[in-house]
Amino acid sequence: MSKLDQILILDPPSDLRFKGPFTDVVTANLKLKNPSSMRVCFKVKTTAPRRYCVRPNSGVIDPGATVNISVMLQPFDYDPNEKSKHKFMVQTIFASSNNSDNESLWKDAKPDDLMDSKLRCVFEMPSENEVNDVDATRAAPVINSMKAEPTVPAAAADDTEMKKLLEKCKRLQTEINKLNDENRQLKDEGIRMRKMPPRSDHMTPNSTNVVGRETSTTFLPSLLVVIAAIFIGFFFGKFIL
Repeated sequence: MSKLDQILILDPPSDLRFKGPFTDVVTANLKLKNPSSMRVCFKVKTTAPRRYCVRPNSGVIDPGATVNISVMLQPFDYDPNEKSKHKFMVQTIFASSNNSDNESLWKDAKPDDLMDSKLRCVFEMPSENEVNDVDATRAAPVINSMKAEPTVPAAAADDTEMKKLLEKCKRLQTEINKLNDENRQLKDEGIRMRKMPPRSDHMTPNSTNVVGRETSTTFLPSLLVVIAAIFIGFFFGKFIL
């Protein structure tokens, strides 16, 4: 008895083409159509099982139905001078009407009951135009997001920051001037109180407060002057030098 011809219709019939670049998973699709009036069991096998992932790799196809198979090639270093020797085989057998255990069906099958089709793997690198199209497609979302977000020129950003720093310097100088005025007023008030004849041997609470305020206020402007000098020096070092 001669071997049975393949009952399924394969698309593509003889080649599985994988188009690079192969730095990522590349998928080829295979369609299996059952034109018969019987249920058909199938298995997909390969000579390089570590290089491919097949989903689904087995199953049952009802009469008139079609199954889509995804053959996923794992990333690898492509060598155009090396010819691919990878092959696939689609093996089929008619399912028994009263047997739902496919594993026992395959195990008990006779060689003459099996049908098979072989496909070879073909690796293709994209043309230069296709590479440019792919790069443009990948870059489009990035370009669109850049367009959506308004950007400020570097010079304009520097000018804006410089204006902010100048405003801070002006505010700081104004505070220093106010404190200097208060300091002079407190000194004048302290001098007037010293010239006044003492009324008792003990210092009054008001005079104590005035002297304390004089001492603390004398210290604050000096500290602020030092801070302002450091701040202005940092500003000129950053934007002028």
